[in-house]
Amino acid sequence: MIGRPSMPALPGSRRILIVDDEPTIAETLDLIFSTRGYEVRTANSAEETIELLSQWRPDLAMLDVMLPQMNGIDLGIAIRANYPDCKVLLLSGHPSAGELLETAKEKGHVFDLLAKPLHPSFILDTVSALLPSTGGPAEA
Repeated sequence: MIGRPSMPALPGSRRILIVDDEPTIAETLDLIFSTRGYEVRTANSAEETIELLSQWRPDLAMLDVMLPQMNGIDLGIAIRANYPDCKVLLLSGHPSAGELLETAKEKGHVFDLLAKPLHPSFILDTVSALLPSTGGPAEA
């Protein structure tokens, strides 16, 4: 699923891409952000993400670390290389994510990681800090 029909974005709203292979998590995060005025798209795999990015550029990509085929860290590295203006934030509920992050760090790729489950106010505050206000949703 690549997003859902959503309300029109507010002028100056920021774009967030949510990538999680668990549709319920992606849909919940979509709802949290879209109700705050963010323009949101979702994808359930790295392949869907790459296809979506060819047509739509987010300000922030929130990536689950444990994705099928390509993990979220490798996807984050690819996004940073091809879309340097897009911030990347990783999400994971798996203990092995720390090992993958450490391996990436040794190769010069440093990412912020948030542990699932996430409280909505915490994730909204974190994203607001990463995406300075443009007069859009961060002011809500």
